[in-house]
Amino acid sequence: MPHALPPAATLALALLLAGCGLRPDAPSSGLATPARLVAANPAIPAAWPESDWWSGFGSAELDALMLAANTAGFDLRMAEAQLREADANVRVTGQLLLPTGNASFTTNRSQTPLSTASGVPVAGRSRFTQRVLYGAQLSASYEVDFWGRTRNSVLVAQEAAAAARFNVGVVRITTQASVANAYFAVLSAQEQLGIQQANLATAERVLGVIQSRVTAGTANGLDLAQQTTLVAQQRAAMPPLRQALEVNLYALGTLTGQPPQGLARPQLPLAAVKLPAVAPGLPVEVLVRRPDVWLAEANLASAQANVAVARAALLPTVQLTTTGGFQTLIFDNLLRPGSVLFSLVGGVTQPIFQQWQLRAQRDFNQARADELLESYRKAIVAALVDTETAVATLRETSALVELQEAATASAERANGISEAQFRAGTIDLITLLNTQITLFNARNQLAQARLQRLQAAVGLFRALGGGWS
Repeated sequence: MPHALPPAATLALALLLAGCGLRPDAPSSGLATPARLVAANPAIPAAWPESDWWSGFGSAELDALMLAANTAGFDLRMAEAQLREADANVRVTGQLLLPTGNASFTTNRSQTPLSTASGVPVAGRSRFTQRVLYGAQLSASYEVDFWGRTRNSVLVAQEAAAAARFNVGVVRITTQASVANAYFAVLSAQEQLGIQQANLATAERVLGVIQSRVTAGTANGLDLAQQTTLVAQQRAAMPPLRQALEVNLYALGTLTGQPPQGLARPQLPLAAVKLPAVAPGLPVEVLVRRPDVWLAEANLASAQANVAVARAALLPTVQLTTTGGFQTLIFDNLLRPGSVLFSLVGGVTQPIFQQWQLRAQRDFNQARADELLESYRKAIVAALVDTETAVATLRETSALVELQEAATASAERANGISEAQFRAGTIDLITLLNTQITLFNARNQLAQARLQRLQAAVGLFRALGGGWS
């Protein structure tokens, strides 16, 4: 309950306790950062992503998609709107550090009957007397922030705004990586469709030879059935590829903020996409460049400030209220010293019956801060794991592409020899079928390996924070 204090005592108490605010320490994960990345080659100098890291792939189509995503992507626009909300909330919360007050100007006109002591009106005079009272008043109140509750409330809003700003970076990098992966998936689906058409043409060419031999009586029905089956299998592989092509095109429409009907189908061959150079530096540099780590830290700092707010709510509050103004019967005298009114009141309020609720709120905020501390630690470890995984994946998929290119070239040569020998009648159909199937598998695996390598490169760009700063 409030207890009035003399104004002088209140001001003195404010001066004594103004520096006693409970401000949380800077967030710390308590984790030791490793000296180097295991998967990275220390002999290779760091090559950090630029802000337009996707331009290294050498695709004008991808550049246009990224421009659309960065300006019209739905998720990015929502994140930017959330940032504006958070910045506005900082300004709203910051007003708590200032006094609150109101100014007013009043005119009060009153009229009373004029009579003698006997109650009989005086003849020849007005029956009423009129009175006009003019007044101007300014009232203000201020809660002295002894324990830092108000300052920490502002800190909560500031850290929430910082988290919203880092979240924009997270959403931007996620959107950019999703655009690149969807674009490469479209190119891969188109390439694999072309491969399947070439496989089907090869199988149908051999089928035509067998049909001619059956007609001539030099081949049997089993040979014809086996090759017919292979042709049907190659045709059946096309619908899933067309579906993957359409699905990823629709995804590009969503990511770039436009209906898929208006999206032009990419035409660049998958093999024409370049592989840009990118390499990580020290682990601590990786952590500095990732907005998700900063986001987790800002969330932790906001939660720790909330703990300080909840602790301060358990302590007494001091409220200063002052009222000043002018009041007079004559308007010309309104601003003269003789019309001045002034009052200053100080009060201390200690919550009593809300103690259990306030303590529960403090415990809730502390548990939330503990949760976000673990989330912060997890973000740090996840960032290092992402980078290690991305480096290793890019290295191994690059090796896979080279090996698969050699295997495909060998399968092409073997298939050409087998077809010539089959036409000459020096090998049977089973041998030809085996070489055909090997070739078809090698072609498909090469297209998949190229896609995996490009997506691994995107994963490494993302693991290194993209071009965020």
